[in-house]
Amino acid sequence: MSKHRIGVIGGSGLYNIEGFTHQKWVKIKTPFGSPSDELLTGTLAGREVVFLPRHARGHRILPSELNHRANIWAMKKLGVAWIISVSAVGSLQKKYRPCDIVLVDQFLDRTKRDFEHTFFGRGIVGHIAFADPICEELRQLVLKAARDELYESQSSTLKSDGDSHSSSLRKNRIHDGGKYVNMEGPAFSTRAESLTNHKLGYDVIGMTNLGEAKCAREAEIAYATMAMITDYDCWKVDEAHVTVEMVIANLMRNAATAKAIVARTIAQIPAEPNWPCHFALKNAIMTDRKAWPRKTIAELKPILAKYL
Repeated sequence: MSKHRIGVIGGSGLYNIEGFTHQKWVKIKTPFGSPSDELLTGTLAGREVVFLPRHARGHRILPSELNHRANIWAMKKLGVAWIISVSAVGSLQKKYRPCDIVLVDQFLDRTKRDFEHTFFGRGIVGHIAFADPICEELRQLVLKAARDELYESQSSTLKSDGDSHSSSLRKNRIHDGGKYVNMEGPAFSTRAESLTNHKLGYDVIGMTNLGEAKCAREAEIAYATMAMITDYDCWKVDEAHVTVEMVIANLMRNAATAKAIVARTIAQIPAEPNWPCHFALKNAIMTDRKAWPRKTIAELKPILAKYL
């Protein structure tokens, strides 16, 4: 079994994935404060897995209260080299329907929390490359797993002569690529904001994933987002605008699919972390090694270990 673990960040129901065994909740202290919750370690699909309920068990943490540095630092400390994020998002385009899944490949930042989305500072200056914020190798594995899962689940309910129809359903429900607007929240968008994002051609909107992606890249962890469409935000005036009830109902409807896709993906992740994301800091740190403050080195030891 690989010594490198696979992380999953998402809603509370995901730690009930069938086959997730040897479960143990672990409390991790970090230099950046407390993670969202204890982290659940265990085994799934023959791999060591670490699960973190993003908003804590019971959903007690606002998106703007999430401590991304603590969450990712804790994952790194536990040996995580890949993270699959499962997140609720609103659709900004008609083609993305509730209960569809978008494998996003870009982000737009609409938050005011840049300094909380980096491990750098305090004497060490670093600038990661972030033109492609999602790990493409991991995204492709999730995409294949999602398409295979949807194909199998849909084809099992169709007659043998409906194979082409099943393939069409699969392609319509799983979307390859998309631009994720990360807003601050906790209120949902105004209609003017939503219409603007729609007209600019952005694809989905959420409140959480950008900070995770930035911190994961600095921690040299491969990161990919599985964006679960729950609603049409409020730009689409012929649809009911987003409510918490709507979000929860559609997340529950898609829960089994999300779990199956995560399990399929985990089984396909390589044993060794050798993708470009796993070397993101190689040419990113500008501060001379001799000038790194001891305190900052100590705080970032899990992240900087191979450069010490």
